[in-house]
Amino acid sequence: MADLNTIIDQLSSLTVMEAAELVKKLEEKWGVSAAAVAVAAGPAGGGAAAAAPAEEKTEFNVVLANAGANKINVIKEIRAITGLGLKEAKDLVEGAPKTVKEGVNKDDAKKIKDQLVAAGATVEIK
Repeated sequence: MADLNTIIDQLSSLTVMEAAELVKKLEEKWGVSAAAVAVAAGPAGGGAAAAAPAEEKTEFNVVLANAGANKINVIKEIRAITGLGLKEAKDLVEGAPKTVKEGVNKDDAKKIKDQLVAAGATVEIK
């Protein structure tokens, strides 16, 4: 087994750029992510990270899960919401589940969902 003190000394002498490169290479070799280690180590640092409130999600994707029985009304709503042409809107509806809008705020996502549900579609907000 390698002398751990020697390894520690060698790691201490790395520049920030070299350390970042080392992290990337270790992630690739071992198939892990350093982010998971940082999250796990967070609460051990005195609980400060655990006390911070979780960030509220601000961007949502509206996904058409199923067009339902009344496809024509759903296609009309898709065209009104997205500005797509008739063929593109029809393809989107027939290819469900498909994303209708990406990165919209919570209120807009709810409004779009309500419009599509009123037309007879099944919609998910992710």
